[in-house]
Amino acid sequence: MTAIAVTLAGSDSGGGAGIQADLKTFSALGVYGASVITALTAQNTKGVTAIHDVPAEFVAAQMDAVFADLDVSAVKIGMVSQRGVIETIAAGLARWRQSRVVLDPVMIATSGDKLLAPDAVDVLRRVLMPLALVVTPNLPEAAALLDAPVAHTETAMREQGERLLTLGARAVLLKGGHADGAESVDLLIEPTAFTRLAADRIATANTHGTGCTLSSAIAAGLAKGMPLAEAVRAAKTYVTEALAAANRIKIGSGHGPVHHFHAWW
Repeated sequence: MTAIAVTLAGSDSGGGAGIQADLKTFSALGVYGASVITALTAQNTKGVTAIHDVPAEFVAAQMDAVFADLDVSAVKIGMVSQRGVIETIAAGLARWRQSRVVLDPVMIATSGDKLLAPDAVDVLRRVLMPLALVVTPNLPEAAALLDAPVAHTETAMREQGERLLTLGARAVLLKGGHADGAESVDLLIEPTAFTRLAADRIATANTHGTGCTLSSAIAAGLAKGMPLAEAVRAAKTYVTEALAAANRIKIGSGHGPVHHFHAWW
């Protein structure tokens, strides 16, 4: 049986994040990738210049087309910028009985551009988070979801992760890439388990799409039947290696992408 994962996210015309990064990640990890596009962005390595939201009814049509035909084993949700689209996705997940859902609450691009409408944040919290197997916020996103200051210590990260669990997700992976220190530390927080994942911090400016890539790698692992903690560990390793190889490719003049296919070229 071929492992299949689907990404519900925005398109990045520069190819480094969003749908494009997700599909590259699925392919690199041996998973067939399908997609539901929630928004079109005009962007490159330097920033986002325009966003065109896909109507909610067309998002629903894409979901129904994919799930009616493909045997999807895992779902990754990325950029969902509008309230109506969030509600449509939640209804579609319930309609197609999807439970292995990785929610990456994309709010701000690497360039600093806002990608989520302010009135959509509460809907994402109330409607999508309870449907997720795991939510993967970075430190600023966790703070925004909790209306709290950004965590600066691992103790504060764990406390915020535990608070996010109360919003309904079955697990939270709080990403420490925005923190300081020689190590990049992520914390996987589950109701009855806690896992600390550390890797040497990679010195590179080519970090565009890192969060998209990590959440997609987790979904790929889940699609292949891995337990959540194993999928998260494998995804952390993949992203670390993709970051370490990022300077081998020269893409654009801003924050370039990670090297999704570092194992091949």
